Amino acid sequence: MAAGRATLTLGVASLLLVAYASAHDFVRFGYRGAIGPDKWGSLCPDYQLCSKGKHQSPINIVKDDVVYDPKLEPLQRDYAATNATLVDNGFNIALRYDSGVGHVIVGGKNYTLIQMHWHSPSEHTIDGERFPVELHLVHSSDDGNITVVAILYQFGRPDPFLSQIKNKVAELAKEVCAGDEEAHVPVGIVQTRAMKRHSRKYFRYVGSLTTPPCTENVIWNILGKVREMTAEQLAELKAPLHEEYYNNSRPTQPLNGRTVLLYDESKAS
Repeated sequence: MAAGRATLTLGVASLLLVAYASAHDFVRFGYRGAIGPDKWGSLCPDYQLCSKGKHQSPINIVKDDVVYDPKLEPLQRDYAATNATLVDNGFNIALRYDSGVGHVIVGGKNYTLIQMHWHSPSEHTIDGERFPVELHLVHSSDDGNITVVAILYQFGRPDPFLSQIKNKVAELAKEVCAGDEEAHVPVGIVQTRAMKRHSRKYFRYVGSLTTPPCTENVIWNILGKVREMTAEQLAELKAPLHEEYYNNSRPTQPLNGRTVLLYDESKAS
């Protein structure tokens, strides 16, 4: 991890939850024009890290430059089927979980899954390749630290996780079309098996939130296995959003000397 990295406080964790909870509670940002990513840092004082931060996300992962770390452990994810709510944040679509959904273990610490949301196209790139979709599973520890598990998607077979909430996504789109600015749809019990598949490879680095306030000291875990979804499923995910947020991907940020670590099960002794 980067030298001098401060431990996040519970206040920062709360800020993360607020940032993902509603697009209407703070200064509006977007992905083009006067409120686009290159302007985020000047939109309000709380967003200054978006332009001044040195450990920002997303990044381009160059495979030849990553460092294999034999000390990294398998990414242990233990999620249970639990109640969730589908939310239109304005700038993305998120699935927010009730307590008890489960956790991921990173560096020996438990991080509870709070919510997941989608970006299109992908925010992280690998050797310069950008994928159609990226899913972020956002977790928080009891002491306020944040870790995100990111899954990249290419077009192919239907994603079983999205298939189970297909009707609820359509219902959310109808609420938005009806003018509900705080649109949300209770989903009920969501099966999480697809989200905890064993990962043979992942990349890890320390970065930031990819939306304002661009808070740093976030531990990123990008799975090496690219999954699949259909173009139709992506269109369904975009349907509740206004057209200006169809592309809700922040450009890659400078690495600024950071090291990207690699966990690779095939290299373990």
